[in-house]
Amino acid sequence: MTEVEHVTCDSPVNIAVIKYWGKRDEKLILPLNSSISVTLNQDELRARTTVAISRHFKEDKMWLNGREQSMKSERLQSVIAQIKRICRKRKMDCDQLEEKLQWKLHICSENNFPTAAGLASSAAGYACLVYAMSKLYGVDGDISKIARQGSGSACRSLYGGFVLWNKGESVDGEDSRAEQIAPETHWPDLRILILVVSDQTKHTGSTVGMQTSVETSELLQQRIQTVPDRVEQMKQAILKKDFHTFAEITMKESNQLHAVCLDTYPPVSYLTDISHHIIQLVHAINQDNGSNMVAYSFDAGPNAFLFVQEKDVPIVSRVLCHFYPSSDPHFLRGLPMPEKTDYQVDYTTFSELKVIPKALKFIIHTKPGPEPSVKESCCELLASDGFPKVNSNDDKQS
Repeated sequence: MTEVEHVTCDSPVNIAVIKYWGKRDEKLILPLNSSISVTLNQDELRARTTVAISRHFKEDKMWLNGREQSMKSERLQSVIAQIKRICRKRKMDCDQLEEKLQWKLHICSENNFPTAAGLASSAAGYACLVYAMSKLYGVDGDISKIARQGSGSACRSLYGGFVLWNKGESVDGEDSRAEQIAPETHWPDLRILILVVSDQTKHTGSTVGMQTSVETSELLQQRIQTVPDRVEQMKQAILKKDFHTFAEITMKESNQLHAVCLDTYPPVSYLTDISHHIIQLVHAINQDNGSNMVAYSFDAGPNAFLFVQEKDVPIVSRVLCHFYPSSDPHFLRGLPMPEKTDYQVDYTTFSELKVIPKALKFIIHTKPGPEPSVKESCCELLASDGFPKVNSNDDKQS
């Protein structure tokens, strides 16, 4: 065996269109309802993780976005233990493997987007960690159940395209897993515009917010009864590429999530005045169009995910730049914007909405994307000695 064995992987962010909010089991992270998400393209948003093991490592270590982190997280330790347990179970009679499983672990991870700002960083991060460790230890098969126990929605980031997280019925959570509804190539002209209102850490974490909602929100208990029908409606809208229905359900789901948050006691509020302005603007665009041209979705944060068909991206982006002007030359990021059409926007139909300069940090243009992947050696975050490539001397001394 080599001195240091390592694997580097990239994993995507996903945005739920049927929301997950609330658990029936906090420890196993079993959701109250099934959910559906769209996996986003990794060129614009992704987590990257290098995991390494060596007989020479003195202790388990972890770095996130350049800073060393504690390894004491119960969820983190659970994920690592489960990967090793499955590895032992499937390759029992191997002394060399058992020795390898005793070696200390170094984990280095980074995101190319703001962490903890409501852009599903924990989902991408845990999906990436579980995927990378499964490759390092040679674990095959369904690993979404393991990722789920790190961060619930992480199980959805292990698949590309359009993904269902089945809530399951079993007490032990064995049937609570993710499965792909359709690959990213199924709906090639679907686009997502991410409107970054804030890149700061949100004031109330999703875990705390969910738990409080489960304990206090009557609306959440009513919601659970209606979600199964919406799941089926959304699946059919995706399979038929019915954008109008897809958009309507997506917006209603987002609204209901944040209604539940306000029904929580004390209330939890993730949306800002700018978030509400975006909602008003989207409905104004759709009303002016006579049908759903664009749909919004907000997770536990102020940032908006707008779904739009490729042909309408020039119009929608023009309207956004009108109402949220910015002098930043990098305001529009990600996929190149399609050529502008000759279509002229009549802003008199939006007379009740005011222009708000610098309301948005930036806009990311992306599309549905594939599942996690193993990267080449040039992408590694750890050097040959198993410490981060940047400031590695400082890390060794810490």
